[in-house]
Order: sequence, then C-alpha cells, then structure tokens
Amino acid sequence: MDIRLESSVKELKGIGPAKEKALRDAGIETLEDLAYFFPRGYEDRRTLRNIRDLRAGDDALVAGFVASKRYSPFARGRSASPLSLRIEDDTGTIDVVYFAGKYFEKSFAKGDRFVFYGRVTESGGRLQMIHPDFAPEGGRNDVRGILPVYPEIKGISQKEIRRLQGEVRGLYGEIKDWIPEKIAKENRLADIEFSLENIHFPEDGLKTRQAKFRMIFDELFALEAGMFAARAGNAGRGRGIIIDCGRSEEFTEGLGFKFTRDQEKAWKDVAADLESEKPMNRLIQGDVGSGKTAVAETAMFCAAKCGYQSVMMAPTEILARQHLNTLTSDLGRHGIRTGLLCSSMKAAEKRDVIERLKSGEIDVLAATHAVLSDGVEFKNPGLVITDEQHRFGVNQRKTLGAKGGFPNTLVMTATPIPRTLAVVLYGDLDISQIRTMPKGRKPVKTESIYPEDRDYAYGKAMEEIEKGRQVYVVAPLIEDSDAVDAVSAEALFDEIREKFPHVKSALIHGAMKQEEKDRIMSAFEAGDVRLLVSTVVIEVGINVPNATVMIIENAERFGLAQLHQLRGRVGRGGGESCCYLISAGDSDRAKERMEVMCKTTDGFEIAEKDLQLRGPGDIFGTRQHGLPQLSLSDLIRHGDVLEKASKAAKKLIEEDPSLLKAENAGVRKRVEKLFDGNIRLEI
Repeated sequence: MDIRLESSVKELKGIGPAKEKALRDAGIETLEDLAYFFPRGYEDRRTLRNIRDLRAGDDALVAGFVASKRYSPFARGRSASPLSLRIEDDTGTIDVVYFAGKYFEKSFAKGDRFVFYGRVTESGGRLQMIHPDFAPEGGRNDVRGILPVYPEIKGISQKEIRRLQGEVRGLYGEIKDWIPEKIAKENRLADIEFSLENIHFPEDGLKTRQAKFRMIFDELFALEAGMFAARAGNAGRGRGIIIDCGRSEEFTEGLGFKFTRDQEKAWKDVAADLESEKPMNRLIQGDVGSGKTAVAETAMFCAAKCGYQSVMMAPTEILARQHLNTLTSDLGRHGIRTGLLCSSMKAAEKRDVIERLKSGEIDVLAATHAVLSDGVEFKNPGLVITDEQHRFGVNQRKTLGAKGGFPNTLVMTATPIPRTLAVVLYGDLDISQIRTMPKGRKPVKTESIYPEDRDYAYGKAMEEIEKGRQVYVVAPLIEDSDAVDAVSAEALFDEIREKFPHVKSALIHGAMKQEEKDRIMSAFEAGDVRLLVSTVVIEVGINVPNATVMIIENAERFGLAQLHQLRGRVGRGGGESCCYLISAGDSDRAKERMEVMCKTTDGFEIAEKDLQLRGPGDIFGTRQHGLPQLSLSDLIRHGDVLEKASKAAKKLIEEDPSLLKAENAGVRKRVEKLFDGNIRLEI
C-alpha cells in the first residue's frame, strides 16, 4: 500500500483499533505526527561490560554464551512458565529470566552466543536480568548502538515504537522545510530530513546534537512567532490612546510613601507606554505587597486627568470590592469618580452603573468579569487593568481591551514567574518586574514541622487568636479520598470545631458557589470569622491585615510557588506573622523544598527553584494560558536557544506581522498547528 505523510497510523503493519487509539491518545494520528514524536532520551548500548563488573541497579550490555537452559512448564499452562538461562562470558555468569517462556524458549540453544541489554538485579545472592532485550551476537538485529527511548504509550513497547519509526523513515524527505532559508542560515540550522534521521536513528553524537538543536529551535521559534504575531495583532488594531503623565507627582506625593527603586522603574516603563502612539500591553510582576497597585493607580490618575476612563478587573467580587475601597480612598481625594460592577448586583444597580459609565460620570471602574457583558460601554476608555491575569483567559483580556476603541492594557500578577518563562507565558506583553519590597514590611517567619508536631502549630495559632488575631488553615483536598493520603478541608474543619469550639471558624472551598465564598470571605475580612479552613481557593484572596498565622497541611503536596502565594495571605499588617508547613514528605527532594520555603521569602528566587524541581507545565499549568505543550524544549536548560529563536521570530513578525508573505506560509501553518486555534492570526 502506498503510504504518505498524511496517511493514518492504522495503515502501518500491526496497528489495530486498540493501538490506533493508544497512538491517537498520545497525539499521533498521521505518519507525520509519528515522525514528530521525539525520544525523551537515549540508551547508549555501545560498550560491552564484563559480567564480573556488574552491580545491581546497572543498565548494562553484556555478551556471552548460553551455559545452561531451564524451562519447566507449570500445570496451569506452558505460557506462564518461566525460561531461565545462565549466560557466561570469560569473567563470570549471570541469570537471564523470561517469564512467558513459551514465547522465548525456541530462540535460545545451549552454546549459542547472544547480546543482552537490561537492568541488573540480584536474587538469592546471584545477579540476574529480567526480560532484557536480546539478539544473536553479530546478527542483523543486534541490540548494540544508541537507541532512542520514547515517551510511554500504553500497550505499545519501545521496540514497537522504534519499528514504527523505521516504517516512516523513508518519508522524511517529503517534509518541507518551513523555516525561512535566511533564518536557517543565520542560526546554522540543520535541515529537516537530516534532523529527523539523526533524532530517531542516532549513530553519531555530534549529528544528534545538531538535530536536536534544530528541532528545539523549531518549537521555540514557532512558539515565539505565535506570541509576537498576537502582539502585532493587538498593536495593529489602531493608534493607541496617548495619555500625558506629566502630572503623576500630584498623585504619588499624596500617597504617604516613596516608590521603591523597582516601583519607580515600573512606573517609568508604564509612563513611556502611555505617552507613545502604540497601545500599551504591559505585564507588571511583583510579590504580594510589592506595590503593583500603587503603580496602576498612578496610571489611572493620569488617564482621568486627561479625560479618559479606566477599568480594573479582578477575578472575584470580594477582590473587586476591595479594589473599589482602595481606589475611592486614593483617587477620590483628587476628584476622580469611582464605581463598581459585579454580577451579584441588583439589576437596577447594574443599569445605573452602566449608564453612568456610558455617559462618562465614572472615571475609574472596579469590576469582575461582568464588565465583559454585552451592553457595557465606556464613553472614553483609555486604560484597562486586569489583576491576577492568570485567572483570565487571553480572549477575555482582548474582549475587555476592545470595548470602545484601543485602550492601553496593563496586567498585574503576584505570581513571581522567572523571566525566562514569563517571556513565553506572556509573550504578547512587555514585562516589568517589581522585586524590591517597601521598607518596614516584615518577612513572614516560616517553619516546617512533621505531622506528629501539628499541635505545636495549632497551639501557636490559638495564642494569636486569643490576642485578637486571625488564622488561615489550608488543606490540599476538599473531602477525604481513598486514593490520596492527605488531610481534607472538610475533615480538618470538623476536627477544629471539635477541638476549639469557642473559636468562630468557617470552611471555604472551590466547589462552593461564588456567592457563598464571597459571603464567607467578607465575614473573615470583617473579623466575624477568626479561623478560616480552606483549600487553595484563597490563593488569590483579599487583604486581611489582622491575619497573622498560616497553617498548611500536607505542604509536600503543593508547589513552591503555590506555597509562597498562600504564605502571602499573612504578613500584611504591622505585626509579626508566621507560616507553619506541616509536611509528611521524607524524601530528600521534599525536604529540600521545605528548606527553600524556610530560608527565603523572595518569590522570584522561589519560582526559579520551583521551576528547576518541577518543570513549567506542573507549576503554571501552561494549558490554561492557551499555550501548546512542548515535546523537546526545556525553558530553563534551553534558555540560550529560546533567546535565539525569540530574536529571529521578533524580526520576522516585524517584517510580516500576520505572516501573509508567500515565503512565510510554512511558518504561519506551523504556528497555527502548534497553537491549535488558541491564537488567531489576521487574514
């Protein structure tokens, strides 16, 4: 049968319905998909080992002859009977065992020589290999060489994946090289056919490295081209609204404090954007309490003084109301009119706000996603601010930014993402970071304790409650689970109510309706609730300066960045605050993670460490950003390649913002496939 790149994998020999489904679940539907299914690593099987030098735990290649062979069928059937071989070389012997002996017995004869590759174990004082790969020594299917190791696919062995790649090998020449020739030459990229050949069938280390560089560059170039194209699409929608920032000192001088060095730098970045003709698309990253909101307020002040409206969008109603209070206090004294728009407001209240917004009677609006609704219009929009952007989709941000013209967009996040990763996650935005903290802010004291010492943490918490303070307790699960050995919020809440009946406590978790969550958080903010048991729903919460203790149960189940976000809920007042990490993890890695939390309160340092320990996908859930999964690239280890790819992509998009030139058709197709509809390029 004539097979092509676009042919289904079911056309390959040995692929029935079950294996076709397994391949499809792994993202492999066509033969071209199979060609781009890359190894996660390689096994070097080029060096034979002497049997006497082997140790349990080694992955080793050995050669020898069959000194003895034992195969005794069990009563229940020959297929369940093991085949035991004793293999001998000039230095010693090792046992080789195949449990389904029926399928292997005829492959071996006493005295024949074979090569084996597998994991060495020990049983009864003797070395052995269980089900190693094997081949007659010097035969056509010799197991020696450098073999690719692919990501696991259920029901399909490594040997079969390699066989399937062999069937596709002859089609590599049909794959068109989509990277523009100029970019390929400037970055000394190998061609597609060479790269696929040397990734799947490695024989030379240098050639395989060249091939991997090419494919890593491909992934990162397509990723960055997509993000820069999205930015170009935003910039190309019209002339930006120019806002004069010359009066900013009128506002900042009345704040009662001076900007830190990083706040000053962030404000200069924002001011330069606002005063340019290009619409601002900027991200401000900064830890909880670093002063992002003050920078945003300065921008809103300048917008209002120039006759433009601003909106600050928050992920929850309680946070939107908190923003309203802050904005009214700080901006109201300058005659700037504020308003609020939330889903829970009564219909008449909403109509009134929408009318005043449309007529220009509201200068600054604090809002939830309700502002995205049809019928919400601004008279003269100039600035859109989204708080905790990772809680909103990219399309929501664009919808908000498109209401009534082309306003400037400012995004704020308290998630300290390493800059390398931020370039990718927020590639359509310029980035400013606020790393320094205002003077006088006390770091949260952090202790890691074992579960058997829980009473110590709760004793400290009760001491704070008796002083009039408040406490958070966080659990990883909502309810008990047989599958997960961890404390649940519900069980914890029952335990606390029984242990401390005199303490006014409450339970909050993500399965509750938003209205109920807002009601409980409002009660905690007001001080009516003294101890709040929660899941990570409070990771992005409100400002409760009176909360001084954070207890996190099963802390080993949270990422470092998440632990840092949770810890940021306390330490917002003038008093000393504490965070207790109750960790049952006894591995070296778990202990290292807890040590990091206890040693530093620098969110960016913690994020870097978290990225090293867990990888970007686990930490930030890149899928929620509409970003593709990367198969070869590691955003930390391949930072140098990312820099080259980003530079090349930026230059290309500057020359062809929507990738409409004929020579860039391959890039456009590749970007659209990589992002799978999550980025829409202009036509």
